[in-house]
Amino acid sequence: MPDTHALVDDLVNKLQKRKIEGSQATAKQAAELLRSVISQTRIPYSNQAGALIDAVRTVGEQLIAANPVARLGFESRSFNRSVYHVELAVGNIVRRVLHIIREEDLSLTTDAMAGLNPSSLSDEEDYDERADHYPILSASVVAAASRSTLRPPSLQTLLDDIPDAGVFPHPPSSGGDSDGKSKSADKSTRSRKLKHDVIEAVNELIQDISTCHEQIADQAVEHIHHNEVILTLGSSRTVFEFLCAAKEKKRSFRVFVAEGAPRYQGHQLARDLAERGLQTTLITDSAVFAMISRVNMVIVGAHAVMANGGVIAPVGVNMVALAAKKHAVPFVVLAGSHKLCPLYPHNPEVLLNELRSPSELLDFGEFSDCLDFGNGNGSPLLHVVNPTFDYVPQNLVSLFITDTGGHIPSYVYRLIADYYSADDLVVEGKPISGNSKFVPSFIVVKKLTGQRRCNGLLKALVDGGDDFLRLLFMNMHNKDVAGINCFVPAQKGLTFHKVK
Repeated sequence: MPDTHALVDDLVNKLQKRKIEGSQATAKQAAELLRSVISQTRIPYSNQAGALIDAVRTVGEQLIAANPVARLGFESRSFNRSVYHVELAVGNIVRRVLHIIREEDLSLTTDAMAGLNPSSLSDEEDYDERADHYPILSASVVAAASRSTLRPPSLQTLLDDIPDAGVFPHPPSSGGDSDGKSKSADKSTRSRKLKHDVIEAVNELIQDISTCHEQIADQAVEHIHHNEVILTLGSSRTVFEFLCAAKEKKRSFRVFVAEGAPRYQGHQLARDLAERGLQTTLITDSAVFAMISRVNMVIVGAHAVMANGGVIAPVGVNMVALAAKKHAVPFVVLAGSHKLCPLYPHNPEVLLNELRSPSELLDFGEFSDCLDFGNGNGSPLLHVVNPTFDYVPQNLVSLFITDTGGHIPSYVYRLIADYYSADDLVVEGKPISGNSKFVPSFIVVKKLTGQRRCNGLLKALVDGGDDFLRLLFMNMHNKDVAGINCFVPAQKGLTFHKVK
C-alpha cells in the first residue's frame, strides 16, 4: 500500500499547480486520499474517534492550504499577503469526512450503551436477554441527542448526560481475568468496527461524487417539458448531461446558449448539444435580456453553493439571474452535493472571485501600447479586470437540483446540517478541545471602528444556551451589524442588543 505521506504530497503538488480540473475531480481525489489516511491510521483503545479526527484534520489542513488561491495585491498594501481559497470542494470533503467519523462514533456509542454488540446482532431472544443486564437510555440522554437540529451531539455531550458507568448493573462474571480479557476484546472489536464503518461511509461518498451527474440528469424529465425554451450560459458538464437526458426521454425543446465571454465556453457546449440532436441557438452574453422573454426556464451550473443559499457561478450568470427575475422566469441551479459549502460569502477564507489573465481580453502587444513610458515608471494607463466568477444571491434562485433531489434555497441550511458538523466549520488552526465544557449562552464583543477604538458593545443572546455560536466581527464603520456569521438552529431566535 502506498505511503500516506507520499499520497498527501502528490495531491498537494497537484492542487498547487492546478493539475486537477473541476470540483468533481478535486472532491473525488480528496475523498480517496482521506480514505487511505483513515485506513492506515492506527487507532488507540481510548479516544478512537478523536484519533481519526486528528489524522483527517491534519491532512485536511495541508490540502486546504494547498488549494488554488488568488492573491489580491491591487487593493492596498495591507492585502498584499492575503490568500483566499478559490476551490471550496476540498474543504467541503474534509468536513464531510469529519462529520462521518462523528456520526459513526455516535452510532457505535449509542449501540454500546444500549447493550448491543456492534460487531454482530443476534436474534430477538438473545437481544431480550442482553437487555435484562443493561438499562434503557434515560430521557435526558434522548434529549441530549436531539438538543440541536443543526448539529448531531458530540460524544462529550452524550456522556455528560449519562449516569456514571459505575451505577450500571453488570451481568455476573466468571472471573476477573476473563472479564478483563473480554473488555480488551470489546475495545479491539469496536475500533475495527469504527474504522470499517467510516471507510464504508467514505466509499459511499466517493460513489455519490462519481455519479452526481447521472443522478442529477435522471431528474431532467421532471423539469423539462415539450416545446420549452431553455437558456444556459457557458459550459457545464452537469447541464450538458441534464439536457441530453431530457432529449433521450423524447422531450422536444430548444436551447439558447450564451457564449460565456471571454473564454467562450458556450461555443463548445452549443456544438456538443447540436451533435446530440438538440435544437441549439448560440447568442452573445449581451443578448440575454433581449431573448429572455422567449425563455421558459434558465438552467445553469455552479462552482459552489454557500450556506445562505447564494451561488458562486461563472461570470455572467448573475446578469442572467437578474434578467430571469425581471421577467419571472424560473432560475434553476444544478450542483452536486459536494459543492454545498457550510461557509458564508463573508467568511475570510472564501474568495467570491478570482481575476484571470488580461491576455484573454487583450493581446500583450495591445496592452503594452497603453503603457506610459514618458514618466519612466512604466505604469499602465489601461487596467484590465477579468473576473472568473459571479455571486448570485439566494433571492434570485428558484430551485436547486442536486443528486438528492430538488430543493428551494431556504432548505439549503437543512442540507448543510445533514452533511456537516458545526464543530468542523473551522478546519484550519487548532481545534476546540473535546474535553472543554464551556459553551457560551451569550457572547459580549466589542464593536470596533477603523481606529480600533471601542465605541459600544453588542450582546448576542441565543435562546437555548447550548447551541454552537460562532461570530465573526469585522471592522464596522457604521451602526449596522455586519460581517456576522451565525450557525444556529433556524427555529431559535438570534437577537442583538446594543449596550450603551
